[in-house]
Amino acid sequence: MSGNLFVISAPSGAGKTSLVQRLLAINSGIHLSISYTTRAPRPGEVDGREYHFVSREAFMQMAERGDFLESAEVYGNLYGTSQSWINAQLHSGTDILLEIDWQGAAQVRKLFRGVLTIFILPPSIQALHSRLSGRGQDSAEVIAKRMAAARDDISHVSEFDYVIINDTLEVALQQLNAVVVAARQQRDGQLVRHQHLINQLQSLE
Repeated sequence: MSGNLFVISAPSGAGKTSLVQRLLAINSGIHLSISYTTRAPRPGEVDGREYHFVSREAFMQMAERGDFLESAEVYGNLYGTSQSWINAQLHSGTDILLEIDWQGAAQVRKLFRGVLTIFILPPSIQALHSRLSGRGQDSAEVIAKRMAAARDDISHVSEFDYVIINDTLEVALQQLNAVVVAARQQRDGQLVRHQHLINQLQSLE
């Protein structure tokens, strides 16, 4: 396996999705894993692009078959990551990004040695509330619940390898991309990817 596996997590409203979209636009070497979920699509979302939208019954059947690398229930909805797809991509040398919550990150951490985990924080609790309110897609009750859940999410920040404060999007994007680029140069992966070159260089007289 020569691809890197990244996990990125954040409380709702921290700007994680915007950061991931921008990262994918500037770094063609990393691909996003599309999770399965039982929640309904939001306006503008497309099945197979943001998520694979499935019924709760279908999700449970997949879980029983062991199809998921990780799965979690968030705000009453189920989310899961395809294990077979992840394994195939990593073995092909492709870097993969999982956009999942801290529960899923903990599951992946137990299964994959060398997984790199990144946590995105908002610059303040006021900014978090403003971002959630600015979506215009959720009720006040939902926003209040997410604000309360954010404190619990943030309590797990010390479990992650990297922490990025998303105050200015461009700065946070540069920091996120720096983590991905640096990880690509780690010894073990480079020895696998460039074994032929290294053998040639070592054979020089």
